[in-house]
Amino acid sequence: MFGQLTDKLEQTFKKLRGLGVLTEKNIKDSMREVRQALLEADVNYKVAKRFVASVQEKSIGARVLKSIDPGQQVIKIVHDELVELLGGSAEPIAPADKGPTVYMICGLQGSGKTTLVGKLALQNKRKNRKALMVAADIYRPAAVKQLKVLADSIRVEHYYLEGKKPPEICAEAVKYAEKNFIDLVILDTAGRLHIDDELMVELEEIKKRVNPHEILLVADAMTGQDAVNVAREFHERLGLTGVALSKLDGDARGGAALSIREVTGCPIKLASVGEKLSDLEAFHPDRMASRILGMGDIVSLVEKAEETIDLENAARMQEKLLKSKFDFEDFLEQMGHLKKMGPLDSLVGMIPGMGKAFKNIQVDEKQMERMVAIIKSMTLEERRNPTIIDGSRKKRIARGSGNSVQAVNQLLKQFHAMQKMFGNISKMKFKGFPAGVNPFKL
Repeated sequence: MFGQLTDKLEQTFKKLRGLGVLTEKNIKDSMREVRQALLEADVNYKVAKRFVASVQEKSIGARVLKSIDPGQQVIKIVHDELVELLGGSAEPIAPADKGPTVYMICGLQGSGKTTLVGKLALQNKRKNRKALMVAADIYRPAAVKQLKVLADSIRVEHYYLEGKKPPEICAEAVKYAEKNFIDLVILDTAGRLHIDDELMVELEEIKKRVNPHEILLVADAMTGQDAVNVAREFHERLGLTGVALSKLDGDARGGAALSIREVTGCPIKLASVGEKLSDLEAFHPDRMASRILGMGDIVSLVEKAEETIDLENAARMQEKLLKSKFDFEDFLEQMGHLKKMGPLDSLVGMIPGMGKAFKNIQVDEKQMERMVAIIKSMTLEERRNPTIIDGSRKKRIARGSGNSVQAVNQLLKQFHAMQKMFGNISKMKFKGFPAGVNPFKL
């Protein structure tokens, strides 16, 4: 999302790093470029002005440490100011531990409300909590059916009352949850193409009747300053407890994320980072600031890995790799884990330095899908012992996967090279370790 802003900031900081000494003039020149980059990213102009003024004041007044490059010191100040701009520290949503906890989801049409309801329901289901998805949008065609399909796809209960008004549907849903020991009630309220008084009155009535623990606004990050204006108006009428930024994986300039907290005073609590229902993250200002400055986000990457990869399984897989016993069955399993962690280009961007290195390289997920198709066309025996795959087997595998024999040959060649590489690693004598000791096992 922040690609263009990140690039412009990196260019500015590159100039700063090349200076042996920082003066008031070159700091002001650099801050002028930072301000321009923020405005082009659709950051609110008042927010951009205050941000740059604060960074400039602290940079000029900072005591330059001999052990630190002057340019790096300014980058540190910019990072700290970005963290403050985004809220300072993470503010978690109310936990669903004393049921029923009620989340009221609101926003304009097309902002991603219903999808967020599904993501929150799935997130809590994975924590062994019972969720109830409530269809309170009776105006948009097929809105009720969309919620039902979504709920059925993740095997979560949904609730709707035919012929009733949204405030009554929501109130009855909470009563139903109380009787059935449901931990979390998520209200999918109606939206409009624009804010109108009729919509707001209805939402105010829902709030009055159910007293939700969270009133979350879904703000479309791709709408730029419109998202900020919408957040301000919703907050004034409803008293929002938080904002969920949607479509952060899209071609947005990022201004909404950098402006909402400052303009409205309402914390950003969630970030929707992909189309899959599992692509939902808690919003961490420090991590987002690091991503904006191209520093990666290794903490979030590790958290994603911990959610999808079992430690015992990882240790077993490492042992197989080092003994050259890694087969196509194991490869399929690891591909499944990787897919659950989210889009590959997003994961690469979380690794410090890798986002820049892969800037002009498209991560071809279709190629990975083709590899999986080829492997799934193999018999179990072939997956476990690829050496038996001869010419006739290659033709059968190619036909079964819709690929060419050359594609099958290429996959086998790559796989054998990988096995050989790890086999060589396990046989190496590592400097500083006794003979026979493998540091990978320490």
